[in-house]
Amino acid sequence: MSRLSHYDDSGSARMVDVGGKAATERTARAHALVRMSPATIAALKDNPKGDPLEVARFAGIQAAKRASDLIPMCHPIALTHIDVEARIGRDGVRIEATASTVSATGVEMEALTAVSVAALTVYDMTKALDKGIVIERIELMEKTGGKSGSWHRNRPLAKPSKQNAKRTGRDSQ
Repeated sequence: MSRLSHYDDSGSARMVDVGGKAATERTARAHALVRMSPATIAALKDNPKGDPLEVARFAGIQAAKRASDLIPMCHPIALTHIDVEARIGRDGVRIEATASTVSATGVEMEALTAVSVAALTVYDMTKALDKGIVIERIELMEKTGGKSGSWHRNRPLAKPSKQNAKRTGRDSQ
């Protein structure tokens, strides 16, 4: 495993110096699931606060633009694009965000922040209907660009079995 770059030699947290890195095109795609009861899913369309999916989409876009204000060691970057989708699935609301930039650092935190805040927004707009809502599976699905190149999650969103986790070298989370 490579050394964690947000720590100096004495173990203190620090912001990584990206000043010497070339600006390259970078993208990241993240996902979150807001699991809720079938009754809550059915009531989404009739929410007196407005359309939770559209409000969540706007909240995610706004959050991506503020990631560095929320995460201490996250670099402020200029996004060239952010897209957030929220759609109803059989088990709740699935949220996906794709962020792009031309920068010396990656855009993963912006995509992850977008889905996190969008999921919290869905929760906020539906909590009166269902206290048992669960936000889960906030995860990076893929990233491109930069020194490390492309990375894609090569497992489905469902939890892997213990046998599959051993085969792939991943824990079952």
